[in-house]
Amino acid sequence: MTETQDKLFSDSFDEICSILASCESKKSVRDFLECLCTSPERLDFSKRWLSVKELYNGTPQRKIAQKFNMSLCKITRGSKELNKDRSAFKKILDSKK
Repeated sequence: MTETQDKLFSDSFDEICSILASCESKKSVRDFLECLCTSPERLDFSKRWLSVKELYNGTPQRKIAQKFNMSLCKITRGSKELNKDRSAFKKILDSKK
């Protein structure tokens, strides 16, 4: 990937974040994501979030892999993100308690 492409993709991702942050309803966010992502992409996205919530609640990685038919690599990535200092995952999940 070229530096120009990297900047373009980063700017595009920032734009998506701004769009989601400005949505006035859950339905608007859902409609946008359904247009942007294929059904398999939405399923993968949902599984990743489910795995993070399971990790947060103490479920072992192998059990999560079996429960959601996921690779351990994806679950491990979620675990690493959850365990980072100032983790966005942890902040969000802590706020939902």
